[in-house]
Amino acid sequence: MQLTSTIRRAAQANPKAMATIYKNRQHSWSEFVTRTAKLAGALQKVGMKPGDRVAMLALNSDRYLEYVFGVLWGGGVIVPMNLRWSPAENAYSIDDSGTEIMLVDENFAGIVPAVQEKSSCLKTLIFSGEGETPEGMLNYSDIIEAADPAEDAGRGGEDLAGIYYTGGTTGFPKGVMLSHRSLYISNLSNCREFCMQDGARYLHAAPMFHLADGAGSLAATFAGGTHIMIPSFSPAAMLQALQDHGPTHVLLVPTMIQMLVQDPDFDKYDTSSLETIMYGASAISEAVLVEAMSKLPQTKFVQAYGQTELSPVATILAPEYHTLEGPNAGRLRSCGKAVSTCELKVVDEDGDEVPTGTVGHIAVKGPITMLGYWNKPEQTAESLKDGWVYTGDGGYLDEEGFLYIADRLKDMIVSGGENVFSAEVEQAVTQHPAVAECATIGIPNEKWGESVHAIVILRPGKAATQDDIIKHCHKLIAGYKCPRSLCPCRRRARCSRRICARPIGGTRKETSIRAILKLSGKKKSWARK
Repeated sequence: MQLTSTIRRAAQANPKAMATIYKNRQHSWSEFVTRTAKLAGALQKVGMKPGDRVAMLALNSDRYLEYVFGVLWGGGVIVPMNLRWSPAENAYSIDDSGTEIMLVDENFAGIVPAVQEKSSCLKTLIFSGEGETPEGMLNYSDIIEAADPAEDAGRGGEDLAGIYYTGGTTGFPKGVMLSHRSLYISNLSNCREFCMQDGARYLHAAPMFHLADGAGSLAATFAGGTHIMIPSFSPAAMLQALQDHGPTHVLLVPTMIQMLVQDPDFDKYDTSSLETIMYGASAISEAVLVEAMSKLPQTKFVQAYGQTELSPVATILAPEYHTLEGPNAGRLRSCGKAVSTCELKVVDEDGDEVPTGTVGHIAVKGPITMLGYWNKPEQTAESLKDGWVYTGDGGYLDEEGFLYIADRLKDMIVSGGENVFSAEVEQAVTQHPAVAECATIGIPNEKWGESVHAIVILRPGKAATQDDIIKHCHKLIAGYKCPRSLCPCRRRARCSRRICARPIGGTRKETSIRAILKLSGKKKSWARK
């Protein structure tokens, strides 16, 4: 099972059909395969060997898809970089994975010096963006033009295909290792589950570094469809793409769906081409879903539940269950049934299956599961047991096999579809010289679902405003992980009063950390300096 076989098949079945559309660039499937082979040759020329890791830090584009398949064609391993990470986080993942080659576009070229300063591995930089090539970087178009097409390296099966970094409970990202086989099988299934057929036109609106978009992307490739890219999501950009290019499928997180259908210009655009919206990553409110189904009556909705460790889809709530009437009503509260490529169970603390309707730990097994965490054998052993991936989520199964998520067992906040581990935030907050202790929770946010809220205790005699602490966090972790609001703990109210000088959606009331955590229903450990 080779992922590169999917583009060879697409080029054979649809050689003249458009493979990629990005701004004013269009390439047929025949042209795409040629460019992929030449990129592979170029990467080998600058030093990529079988199994070497190659990173990319860029917004969505046709070149991102070429990067994915070019690296795989040349025998390498892809390492997609999180666009929202700080230079320190990016440098960590580069050094952790031993990545020596990175592609970067014009949107992130400016932070490369900061990444290089913190990285000991990065050697070769390729500029994949528009405009003048920064000093010290190779030009993407030039190296492809000069390269000879490489032979497909033929890697597949259990060979490592990608390392996808996710948030970590230890404060450091974890590199999820996915094989050619796991991604191949998962997305062959997704092609059917997402209702994709030959001729599908998939819109890359979610970030391409994220495996959620990868699920739609690889499924569309299996179908020999067309990939339409916008650099990043905005309602205006997506609506324009719908009108100009007529995509049939898109993957969105719930906040994107809400922003799209509530955009004041929504009715000015032709959205009739959109056949299917896949969504997931966080819960969606019934009100938003009902509004979306009303404004997009021709569109099917498919909910997916999973995680990166599962390549990434484990369950699907099919279109027929997105209804408020009839025998299928009520299923919207579930996340569907296990896909055909895996089985799942709900277990207690001892690993024994619990009775139907009983909340326990969700575990998943099948050919879609990860190989493990890169360079983290202890965390691999904790999550991967006898072939079962323990997801860290709590839930239950009903009599018909529908899975319902009850709560996250992991110490995690989901903000705008991104996972934020409290330990990582707390580690950043407590590095501020004025902070003695910190606990973080997720609080309801109308736009993002949850936002990060920190409760802090300052050191005796120290003072800091919430702006001070938030700015400090932005130097260490991605912006979406940083607290959006803070409040002090009354254990040391006298020294922490200034925290609430300028609240950001928080409260001026000084409150006990433990009281707040009790009200939130979360169990937290204290983070101390």
